[in-house]
Amino acid sequence: MAITHSIPAVDAARLQALSGCTQVDLLLPDMNGLLRGKRVALESLDKVYQNGVCLPMSLIATDITGNTVEETGLGYDIGDEDRICRPVPGTLRAVPWLSPPMAQLLLTMEDAEGGAFAANPREVLRGVLARFAERGLKPVVAVEMEFYLLDAQMGPDGRPQTSINPATGDRNASTQVYYIQDLVDYSEFTDAVSAACREQEIPADTAVAEYAPGQFEINLHHRDDALAACDDALMLKRTIKAIAEQQGMLASFMAKPFVDQAGSGTHIHVSLLDQQGNNIFASPVGEPADPLRFAIGGLQRSSSDCMLLFAPHANSYRRFVLNAFVPLNECWGYNNRTVALRIPHSDERNTRIEHRIAGADANPYLITAAVLAGILDGLDQQYDPGPPVVGNAYEQTQLREQFWRQAIGDFLQSDFVADHFGTDFRHIYGQQKLKELRSFHAEVTDLEYRWYLRAL
Repeated sequence: MAITHSIPAVDAARLQALSGCTQVDLLLPDMNGLLRGKRVALESLDKVYQNGVCLPMSLIATDITGNTVEETGLGYDIGDEDRICRPVPGTLRAVPWLSPPMAQLLLTMEDAEGGAFAANPREVLRGVLARFAERGLKPVVAVEMEFYLLDAQMGPDGRPQTSINPATGDRNASTQVYYIQDLVDYSEFTDAVSAACREQEIPADTAVAEYAPGQFEINLHHRDDALAACDDALMLKRTIKAIAEQQGMLASFMAKPFVDQAGSGTHIHVSLLDQQGNNIFASPVGEPADPLRFAIGGLQRSSSDCMLLFAPHANSYRRFVLNAFVPLNECWGYNNRTVALRIPHSDERNTRIEHRIAGADANPYLITAAVLAGILDGLDQQYDPGPPVVGNAYEQTQLREQFWRQAIGDFLQSDFVADHFGTDFRHIYGQQKLKELRSFHAEVTDLEYRWYLRAL
């Protein structure tokens, strides 16, 4: 294919390096963080850059099963209209696990007037970032996601099984947190992920074995471009799932696949730079700078309003259990994994907030938007976060149970969400989740049959 002027230089260079590429996946991340879109011939790509591609507006707000949510107003009410979706410049990358080679490209959906569509998660985050730019501030963001490597085959009971250790041939059953041997045993997988990340220019570095059998985390570098940081997270997730499938495993970012094992979270690390490049959170341990204090206070105040973004699914709420390194309120502290808002150990210059509430099942754009909006509100209102927790937060603070229905109600009624993300987004996302909740509770579960069928 001849490279034309309509394709941005960075994407054209990546495309030129893809010898033998004949097809491109056009990827539109929906509200659940699932990738929807089209696969087109390489010859059509120039036209896509020039004119965009049409996709149903309802795709953004389809439920987790892929069905249109009529309550959002994006389906039959408007004739299931198409909207123009345009490439995000700089996001064309290889799909290195496929042969022959393919490319992939992120899309963003426009509204009817050619502006940002209110329900588009990437544009929700862009809107929050614009408000930081108005104040001369730039967030530096890193996204950390935990996941399970599972057996691709379900067990005899139809439930997931931990994976077979490639080195021993035994099914994983023990918890060896940060155990190097687990990384050695699964090196074929982690090496393949690392190689695929290099080919896609995804800045992944550290891999660790987490707090459950077959649970891992692959970390991403921090970026001073929060949109790019979330693009990286989405592409890393796609890479992990694809390579696991190639190697006969299932990679799952489900928040709580096993009731008796640790859940999987997404941790967002944030610092803030001023126009001179100085970190306004910088301060010694125990003497938090005012911007750091206010940011924490804002995150505390907004956590209930945004819980549905941090915990979007029915299964998300099973992760909030005692003594599992999962926050059960909004407390904060230094170098303390029992709190929600952790100030990690670092030198003073690199002081940052680690937000630990969200599950691995949440949309990285929406988590990051919620975290940054909370910080912004705290800076504006100068909320006091109270003193940091020292020691075990589970024993020193009032713990709170989280419920999906309550989170949906709080979200739909939230002035904070409307002010920072818009009433259209609040309506569309809230109705999507309300429909999912109703569908979930309409099912009769195996547990109900075991408890009630003979006894009642």
